Amino acid sequence: MCSKSGKFTENVTIDNYVAVVTGANIGIGFEVAKELNLRKAKVYMVCRSAKNAESAKTQLVNLGCESSRLQFIQCDFTSFESVKNAANEILRLENHIDILVNNAAVLMTKFEMTGDGFEKTWQTNYLGPFLFTELLLPAIKKSENGGRIVNVSSDIHERVKKLDYEKINYENHFGDWNSYGESKVAIILYSRHLTRRLEQSNSSVTVNSLHPGVVNTDLLRNTVFAKPVVISISRFFANIFLKTPLDGAQTVLYVALSTKIERVSGKYFVDCKLANESELAKNDQASEQLYNYSIEKVSKFL
Repeated sequence: MCSKSGKFTENVTIDNYVAVVTGANIGIGFEVAKELNLRKAKVYMVCRSAKNAESAKTQLVNLGCESSRLQFIQCDFTSFESVKNAANEILRLENHIDILVNNAAVLMTKFEMTGDGFEKTWQTNYLGPFLFTELLLPAIKKSENGGRIVNVSSDIHERVKKLDYEKINYENHFGDWNSYGESKVAIILYSRHLTRRLEQSNSSVTVNSLHPGVVNTDLLRNTVFAKPVVISISRFFANIFLKTPLDGAQTVLYVALSTKIERVSGKYFVDCKLANESELAKNDQASEQLYNYSIEKVSKFL
């Protein structure tokens, strides 16, 4: 169980594991990469910026991590080409993957389109990770340890009652928390659909999603909390009311490592416990529709 100050302390051996963590240079991703490395896993830090990744790696080594088991992979989730290149580079270097943590995300306050023609939040938080996971799936299936896919969602997904694919890329439909919520309900639906596919092929890979808590991370960099006029006030209240990135990493680590959920898949976790996702997120028909839509949109990169 995790509280605001709780910590995942189960003694799980992951020597020689290969882990891939997106958004590993900061926040929750940084803490997850640190813990996996300290537990002897080789960690691929999937980040947009080489400079930020190298800075994070230096910090991690100073915190006791082994440098040789930390490797940077450049990836910009707003570009499907970049996602494909990143996945191909990992597959070139590794023949199996034991843990994939889809953590990287943005929360946009202004409407932006990517070069691939999608609203930026939607592509960064959902379509990009969807493509990344599908490309890495063959290697994850080769894990001798079962293979775990961990999708970081948010309780904001509960606000979304319907996914309207005809409107999702239109500016008049965009809203910062609404668009963020759409991407986060989508990642839960994908987890459910992928679970069914894996079960049908008798794969031991598990796929679960989670809400890490309300965490004081760089995710807020595009919101009102990052504006100079409120930054000192927001920082004060954030330190009181929000989880730290280390706190937020605990449920991610639980889903990625805990022996208590070895065969559990297609579920949603909060504070290291099974939780109830929204009715939309549990809708199998909606997950099927989402999968068909997603495959169509990224097909030429598969």
